[in-house]
Amino acid sequence: MEFNLIPFPSDRLPKVSVTGEIHRADGQLLIRYELRGDLDNIIIPAPSTSPGRKDELWKTTCFEFFLAIKDQPGYWEFNMSLSGDWNIYRMDAYRRVGFGEETSMQRLPFEVQKACVEPSRNEERAFRLSAAIDLNPIFQRNQLLEVGITAIIQTKDGNETFWALAHPAPYADFHLRESFTLALAGETDLAQQPAPGD
Repeated sequence: MEFNLIPFPSDRLPKVSVTGEIHRADGQLLIRYELRGDLDNIIIPAPSTSPGRKDELWKTTCFEFFLAIKDQPGYWEFNMSLSGDWNIYRMDAYRRVGFGEETSMQRLPFEVQKACVEPSRNEERAFRLSAAIDLNPIFQRNQLLEVGITAIIQTKDGNETFWALAHPAPYADFHLRESFTLALAGETDLAQQPAPGD
């Protein structure tokens, strides 16, 4: 299923878009992001010489997604940087209740590609991040998952912009369960769900 992230309102939004697609099958989660547009003013983390698990990736441009089991308070946060670095966290409830690294997953494999989307328009460039993730260490295949997909896009003048499927609060908060607006069944594709209160 395709997605298109929405920026939290700001008067200094960069001229970019964040789109992608996500699928689940055979215990695997497949997700692809595309950051496209005028990237000259966007901070793109340099490739890491030894990509691995690192903290605070959200302090610069970073792609994220959140997974929760329906009707359970706990959830997981997956962070992926264009540098190749990554992390996975588990929380027992909203935000940092019971916060810690998810140690049952020691790898988060993904690839980053740079592309020229429209060669005739030099400003139309893109970065693509694609991941194939084994969910079996955390989830059972018959569990219905609630999904939030997000990104932080930082500009070179220090402006952080926050992108998500939905922004249900008057402030940017990726951890609100109301923003986990996709439902992901065990062996099926994703289906859009209305956020509570819609």
